[in-house]
Amino acid sequence: MNMHNADTSAAFSKATLSIDPAKETDKIVAALREQLRGPLRKRGLVLGLSGGIDSSVCAALAARAVGAKNVYALFMPENDSDPESLRLGRTIAETFGIDSVVEDIGPSLQAMGCYDRRDSFIRELVPDYTGAWASKIVISNALEGDGYNISYLVVQDPDGKQTKLRMTPSVYLGIVAATNMKQRTRKQLEYFHADRLNFAVIGTPNRLEYDQGFFVKNGDGAADVKPIAHLYKTQVYQLAAYLGVPDEICKRPPTTDTYSLQQTQEEFYFSLPYDRMDLCLYGLNNNLPADRVAAAAGLTADQMSRVWADIAAKRKATRYLHLAPQLVEPVSEIAPK
Repeated sequence: MNMHNADTSAAFSKATLSIDPAKETDKIVAALREQLRGPLRKRGLVLGLSGGIDSSVCAALAARAVGAKNVYALFMPENDSDPESLRLGRTIAETFGIDSVVEDIGPSLQAMGCYDRRDSFIRELVPDYTGAWASKIVISNALEGDGYNISYLVVQDPDGKQTKLRMTPSVYLGIVAATNMKQRTRKQLEYFHADRLNFAVIGTPNRLEYDQGFFVKNGDGAADVKPIAHLYKTQVYQLAAYLGVPDEICKRPPTTDTYSLQQTQEEFYFSLPYDRMDLCLYGLNNNLPADRVAAAAGLTADQMSRVWADIAAKRKATRYLHLAPQLVEPVSEIAPK
């Protein structure tokens, strides 16, 4: 799955990303067991279930690795959550026999001023914005030809009228900073339950998300194990079908479920649907010719160039998210072996 073993002369298409799901499942299950027995010294796994494909596959893998009785799932809705997320999360827990709990983080976020802080930044652009409105952040679409990295605020008034606004850097950063409190609050609760049970915490990013920094540092980016971070999202869907994840979850469009307006991952961050982004990322990782990748992804040469430039830019901008705290000099006595 890397540039050293890919056959760059073979035909390139969505089929290139096909995996043997049974073999991949066995590999991941073995790795999770070894990680728990070895460096982590934990007896089970905790994860947040969002009703999305990634956390659903991780739940199924965890149940196979340590048994369902040693997996604990959290549902963590807040004021802006889609009720479908809770229903689908419960469906996954029931499907794989996993014990679970609902932790409503809305009151905690309210008490910390998450919503008020976010709304105060929105009101710098929309003075009339109140709790009766709704909002989301979207990114320019690569296929529309305007600025690729420009983010916009979309607001919807109580009558349903939507307006798209260009944000200043301070407004964008302020809204994102307030919203990140959601992911960090969820992770705090995952570690509470992990600590009391002597379990480890699962992180659920797929390769596209992990590579492109689509996570919050010390939020959903914090975890003890990340069992699908090496898999393209296309491959995560193949595992889902093999593991028996219900169809309605497999068919649900990937969503952030973070803002009060419905928001897909592609309009917030990736700009292209995941299956086309997977092809672009795989082609870049394996040094495939741009024209072959563009043809497989249904892009023009110019669009292909801009997508690869955006992947490189996101890698550079989010590199710090992967870094451990920086020390003045190493402490060799406790360095990982």
